[in-house]
Amino acid sequence: MNAAGAKPVVAVVGRPNVGKSTLFNRLVGRRLALVHDEPGVKRDRHYADARSLGRDYLLVDTGGFDPEVQDEMGGGIRHQLDIALAEADVVVCVLDAREGPTGVDGAAVDLLRRSAKPVVYFANKSDTARHEQEASELYRLGVPQLVCGSALHGRNVAELERAIVARLPAAVPARGGAEAGDGAPAPAAGGPGPALRVAVIGRPNAGKSSLVNHILGEERLLVDSKPGTTRDAIDVRVVRRRRELVLVDTAGLRRKASVARGRSTLEALCVMGAIRALERAEIAVLVCDAAAGVAEQDAKILGLAVDRGRAAVVALNKIDLLGREARRAAERQAREVLSFAPWAPLCPLSATTGRGAGQLLDTVLRVGASYHQRVPTAELNRFFEQVLASHPPTTSGGRAPRLQYITQACIAPPLFVVMARGAGELHFSFQRYVVNSIRRSFGFEGVPVRVRYRPPRRRER
Repeated sequence: MNAAGAKPVVAVVGRPNVGKSTLFNRLVGRRLALVHDEPGVKRDRHYADARSLGRDYLLVDTGGFDPEVQDEMGGGIRHQLDIALAEADVVVCVLDAREGPTGVDGAAVDLLRRSAKPVVYFANKSDTARHEQEASELYRLGVPQLVCGSALHGRNVAELERAIVARLPAAVPARGGAEAGDGAPAPAAGGPGPALRVAVIGRPNAGKSSLVNHILGEERLLVDSKPGTTRDAIDVRVVRRRRELVLVDTAGLRRKASVARGRSTLEALCVMGAIRALERAEIAVLVCDAAAGVAEQDAKILGLAVDRGRAAVVALNKIDLLGREARRAAERQAREVLSFAPWAPLCPLSATTGRGAGQLLDTVLRVGASYHQRVPTAELNRFFEQVLASHPPTTSGGRAPRLQYITQACIAPPLFVVMARGAGELHFSFQRYVVNSIRRSFGFEGVPVRVRYRPPRRRER
């Protein structure tokens, strides 16, 4: 039973490649989960808010259930499935209407029967009436009732939603007083202000999932020594100092040439998902491997965030593997490679031991505040007068630009507009000086500051 005010949980389970993620996307109403023809694409639990017939619930997509796979990856997927079943109020078991019952389907039905959870059995890929007739073979599994439909085309999904809502527990009104602690999974409602969206990005095997797991205090994301374990962009919610954060764990981004030599279609989809997660985020946390050294690919990934106007924090992971001098050398090398973004704070940490994870979250909160900071126009112009007095703009071609006033046009990211006659004559060194002066005077830690120079509007006669 859920706590008062908490949303009920609906888990989507089934063997690989039966259409669980397609159904997840259909019920959520957005393309969040990665969908591909290759079995085993889904590995972690993926959570998203959903609403059916006026009832809100938390939908969980899970990895493909296959008891015959006994390797480390298969065991991790099974562990994630067990957690999803334990917290679920209702389970949707997805079956393939066209292939008919299999031994893995039978094992899944037996597992759900032992769990004693309310289950809705959905015969997916029932695109026509003929496919519904073929789906009747699935009754040999001993399921009490089937909902036949198509997640891809939306056929009979409304009937599935009615079946889900009918099995949801009765709604319990919310009561005040409960709060999540620092680093704990967040409740449905966050702290003051909207949640900060933070994309955790980096190369494969840099420790992104391990870092998110340590912050959560649970094995929410599958971790493996092989690169490329994470494929989907997974959202998790935590609270730090009464502020809600949405951490988005993303797939590792390799060089284009490496992607082209590998399984191009699937990996390209993973890369696209990571970039979409970055575009939906406000802050990018670049996780780098301090032991291996910050590479050119790390700089390119950070460049993706900067080009999109995202705030940035660099997490230098695996410092527990380095001595004091090696750690200092790693920090210097990171600054050299990422010299185009010297304003991005550097946070040494160890995702394995948790050392530095709290400081990283505090830095993210400060950067988030800077990202949304607005400086009053009067204060800006007093600052600008001092800049012009101490460092007047250089002349070009015998003409001195006339700078009139400055204002902040927008936040997230901050954009400043300077009204100037002869703006095209300004030397780049003066423009760089203005940006650096804004940082020194008003902070903007971890935030790309942009200043544009525009000619004043002509008065109409």
